[in-house]
Amino acid sequence: MEELTIRPATEEDLSAIVALLADDPLGATRESPDDPTPYIAAFKRLVDDPHQHLVVAVRDGRVVGTLQLTIVPGLSRKGATRSIIEGVRVHADERGGGLGTRFIHWAIDQSRRENCQLVQLTSDVSRTDAHRFYERLGFTASHIGFKLSL
Repeated sequence: MEELTIRPATEEDLSAIVALLADDPLGATRESPDDPTPYIAAFKRLVDDPHQHLVVAVRDGRVVGTLQLTIVPGLSRKGATRSIIEGVRVHADERGGGLGTRFIHWAIDQSRRENCQLVQLTSDVSRTDAHRFYERLGFTASHIGFKLSL
């Protein structure tokens, strides 16, 4: 089995990324893999923003995972910069093999390189397996998140 590489996503990776986003019960209801238009526009916004890191994990020439890391400067916590991990997805064939852990460690290391003082993420309340995974990696369920769809 070929070594895993984590690298910045390219536009050529979009269909594989969208397929990963759609490949779970929540994503299946909110993603549209058959229409690349909104994803292409979003990708262009991401690559134009130096505070966004959209990465993929590639093995044997195939995208097997993705995540987005956002760097957010702020005033609270004495002007701390924080990072937000979002859209973590691992292909079903790769689950349980350590890719998720490697991804999160990559995001934490990148956050340190960006001088962040805090790494945060949210996870849907229904994703109990993900909650256990993040807690095993040292994350604390310290807040209650709220969303408002617009």
